[in-house]
Amino acid sequence: MTDRLRDVYVVDAVRTPIGKYGGALSGVRPDDLAAGVLRALVDRTSELDPARIDDVFFGNANGAGEENRDVARMAVLLAGLPVTVPGTTVNRLCGSGMEAVIQAARAIAVGDASIAVAGGVESMSRAPWVLPKPARGFPAGHQELYSTTLGWRMVNPKLPDAWTVPLGEGAELVADRYGIDRTAQDAFALASHEKAVRAWQQGKYDAEVVQVAGAPLERDETIRADSSAAALAKLKPVFRPDGTVTAGNSSPLSDGAAALLLTDEAGLRATGRQPLARIAASAVTGVEPQYFGIGPVTAVRRALERAGRGLADLRAVELNEAFAAQALGCLGEWPELDPAVVNPRGGAIAIGHPLGASGARITGAIAHQLAAAGSGTGLAALCIGVGQGLALVLER
Repeated sequence: MTDRLRDVYVVDAVRTPIGKYGGALSGVRPDDLAAGVLRALVDRTSELDPARIDDVFFGNANGAGEENRDVARMAVLLAGLPVTVPGTTVNRLCGSGMEAVIQAARAIAVGDASIAVAGGVESMSRAPWVLPKPARGFPAGHQELYSTTLGWRMVNPKLPDAWTVPLGEGAELVADRYGIDRTAQDAFALASHEKAVRAWQQGKYDAEVVQVAGAPLERDETIRADSSAAALAKLKPVFRPDGTVTAGNSSPLSDGAAALLLTDEAGLRATGRQPLARIAASAVTGVEPQYFGIGPVTAVRRALERAGRGLADLRAVELNEAFAAQALGCLGEWPELDPAVVNPRGGAIAIGHPLGASGARITGAIAHQLAAAGSGTGLAALCIGVGQGLALVLER
C-alpha cells in the first residue's frame, strides 16, 4: 500500500448493444459476452501489454447459470489473455457492474493494482431454473423449479412480507409515496425512447458500442422508434389491477455486457492514451427493501459531498431507469438538478437493463460524455433490489 491514495483514470469504456429477452443475444453465453467486451477493450489499446493487467473485476447478479464459475476469470481465459491475469466476480444485484468499478478503483487507489479492468455482464435470457435440494432425501412428490431471471425466489420466511414484494410493486409504492401518476410515468418512458433514438441517429454511441461476434445486433434491441404516448397509454398495469406501472414504463429484461479500463498514472503511461475521465468518489446506502427505488437519493448526495461537488455542478447524469416511477421519485428529491443533463442519450427503459452490466454501462456512458464535453463533473447512480443505492462521481 502507498502513503497516499492514487488518482484513478478511466482510459476507455465499451459495451455491447443491449439485447432483448429471447432476442439477438439470447444464443450467446454470458461468459462469452464478458470475454467479448474484455477482448475489445484490450484490442482498442494496442500499446498495452495484456500481461500488465493486475486484475479483472466483473459484476453479475445471477451467478446460477453459465456464468457460475467466476465469470470474470472465465472471461480472461475465453478472451485469450495471459493465464497470469486474475479475475473476481462481485454481486450487488443491479449495482454489480458499478460495484466492480468501485472495487477496481479502490485497488488502484491504494496501490494494490496499477491497471485493472472492471465491468459487468448478464444474460437474463439464459438465466436457468433451479431446483432446491429437498429437506430430506428421496421425496415422493413433485418438486418446484424457480426461475432465476429476476427478483425474489426461495425467500427466507424470517423476512417480513413487506420487504419481499415484487420489484414492480416496489415501484408502485414509490409512485404512491410521491404521487407520481401514470401520465408522468409514460411521458418519462417516451422521452427515454426518443432520446435513445436520437443518440443512435447522431452517432453518440459509436465510441463505446462494440459488436458481439456471431450475433446480428448492431443497436440496442428494445429501443422503440415508433413509441408514442397513445401506445403506452394502452398498456395494462402489471402489478396492480388499478396500478400505474406497466411494461412500457419499466425497463425490459435484457442481455449484455460492459467493461472499463482503469489505471493510475503509471498505468496510464503504459497505455499510451489520454483518459476519458477520473474517478472522484462513490457512496452506497441502504433503505427499506420495498422502497429500493429511492436508494440512490442519499447515495448521490454522499458521493457528491465526498467529491466536493453539488447537484448543480453536474454536466451529465446517468440515473438507471429500473422503472419510470423510481427514477421520477429520485429526481423529485433533487430539485437542484437540471433535468436536461439526466440520461441525455436515453436510459434503461429504452436501452435495457441487463442487471449485472448496467452499472458498468452507465459509468462508461458518463466517461464518454465527459470526454465529448471536454470537461466537467458527471454522476452515475442506480437503485438496487433489497433496498440499496449506489453512486459514482467522475470528473474531467
